[in-house]
Parts: sequence; C-alpha cells; structure tokens
Amino acid sequence: MNFDFTEDQRLLQQTVREFLEGECPVEQVRALWDSETGRSPELWKQLAEVGLLGALVPESAEGMGLGEVEFALLCEELGRAALAEPVVASAGVAAPLLAELGGALAERWLAPLARGEAVIAVGNEQSAFVEDAHVAHLLLLPRNGALHAVDPADARLEVQPSNDPARRVFRVDWAFDAQPAAQGARARSLLDAAFDRGTLASAAQLLGVCERLIALSVDYTGQRVQFGVPIGSFQAVKHALAGVKVKLEYARPLVYRAADSVARGLAARRVHVSMALVAAAEAARHGARVALQAHGAIGYTWEQDVHVWMRRAWSLEQAFGLPAFHRRRMADFALAPAAPLGAGHTFET
Repeated sequence: MNFDFTEDQRLLQQTVREFLEGECPVEQVRALWDSETGRSPELWKQLAEVGLLGALVPESAEGMGLGEVEFALLCEELGRAALAEPVVASAGVAAPLLAELGGALAERWLAPLARGEAVIAVGNEQSAFVEDAHVAHLLLLPRNGALHAVDPADARLEVQPSNDPARRVFRVDWAFDAQPAAQGARARSLLDAAFDRGTLASAAQLLGVCERLIALSVDYTGQRVQFGVPIGSFQAVKHALAGVKVKLEYARPLVYRAADSVARGLAARRVHVSMALVAAAEAARHGARVALQAHGAIGYTWEQDVHVWMRRAWSLEQAFGLPAFHRRRMADFALAPAAPLGAGHTFET
C-alpha cells in the first residue's frame, strides 16, 4: 500500500505555499495586527481565487470538492505563513458542516463562501469564545446539544484579550428563541464532526508553525557568531534543534493518519485527531521554547519575527480544546471496554 501523497496533492500544496509567500509575507502579518479588524478583505478574496476557501465545498456549490487529506496539507501552509484569516473556521469546519446539513442554509452560504464573499465563524463546546465573530456574516454556534445558525446582527460581541495579536476572540451573547438548524442525534453528529475537523486543522497548522520556528532558528544561529564561529555549530544548539525536528516528524504521520480517518469517517476518528493535536502541539510548543533560547536575549524583543510563530503555536493548541482535554479523550478511548472499531463503537468525552 502506498501511503505517500499524489503528485496532484503535492502540487496543490506547493501552489498554496508559493501564493502565501508572495501575498502574505511576515510584514503584512504584522501590519494586520494594528488594523481595526485584523483581517484583510482583499486577501480573503485572493484566498478564494487560489481555491483555499472552496477546498471542502462540493463542486455543485462552486467548490473544489476535495477531502480532509488535501485540506490538511493546505493547513500546514497556513501555519507556515502564520496566516490568521478565518480559513479553518469558514472553509475547514463550516463548509463541510453546511454541506452535511443541507437545505436552505447550505444553498444560501456555500457558494458565497467558496467565492470569498462570506465569512462564517464557528463556536465549539470546548471554548467559551468564538474567533473572528466580528467579521462573520453567519455564526454557527452550539447550545444545549443543538446547532444554531445566528445572524451576527442578533448577537452582542464582547472582545476578549489574547496573547496573540493576530487572534481576534469574542464572547458571543445571543437570544435563545431561534429555531435550531439541527438538534438531537443529528446535531450531535454534526457538532462532533465539526469539532474533529477543527482539531485536525489546528494540528496541521501546528506542523507548519513548528517547521517555520526551526527554519528561523537555523537561519539565526547560522549568522550569530560567538568565539569566532556561528553558534549553530555548537553541539548543544544542534542537539536542541534536532530534538524539535524529531518531535515534528513524529507528529506529522499522526496528523496525516487523522486526516485520512476524518476523510473516510472511521470510527477511531476522534482518538486519531486528538493524538494528532497532542503531538503537534507538543512539537510546536517545544519548538517555540527552543527557538526563543536559540535567539537568546534578542528573541525577547518585539521586533523579532520568531514572536509571530511562537504566539501562533500557543493560540492553535487551545483553539479546539486544550491538550489536557484531548489526552483525556485518548484515555477514555483506550480504557473503554474492548469492542471492534466498527460503526457501533463509541466512547464518552
């Protein structure tokens, strides 16, 4: 069996990487920190044109009709570029959720999302806050086991502090008299799948973040000279960076397996995405610590670009449940009564 990616999949990933390198340099990432919304409508339209926003939208709704395996590769590039636009919430979580939900909501929102004409913010039950609610045209929010589609005009947003200036987080208050978009078992199934897709996308982004932290550290330690030689030639520095690389390469196949599990709807999907998130978060967190050490005192200065990816690492590991939650999820799965991993296998969260 061939576990490698196809030429088309790698070409799509490379295309997105080159686009982001050209259109989303770190200077633009920093500039958006100081803008009113922290987001760029122009860049959002460009992301649609390159196919990112319609990746998981069905072709019948003007999308690309791809799967989670391809989207995971694209999310790596989002992390590598430290892109903060709400691609994951809109394209990675809301798009397949609406496609599975069907009906009027799907007809109303899928095509505009793929065209870059709409932003959809998504809440999850592991967070009290909603990212990018301030620029959303639609809010998909869980409450009491039901899924609600909320017009932002009917909600009150309260901005929350964040240690990542690229992140925009809000507490959303809204009336509870709206008819749910889904409830009961159907809502539970939709919400669980949405949460797992968000977790997978966060893990994939963390791979790209970690890679960029390693690259920044290698570049800096190759230029910084002490005792007449680059500090990157010191054994302690090389071993520290090699340790990050080992953690990264351990996490990578877990993320890819999780992507395959989500794409195929496997019964073990939940535990696979949790394993991926825990491993990718650990690699990125370790990468942030080593990168800061490798840069020395200058790494603490605001001007150093290493801050951009350090903060993304800290934000992404919390976006869809803390690692502690995902470790409990893994433990519940491992300690559940033995059962074949078939359609009937479930475990409590």
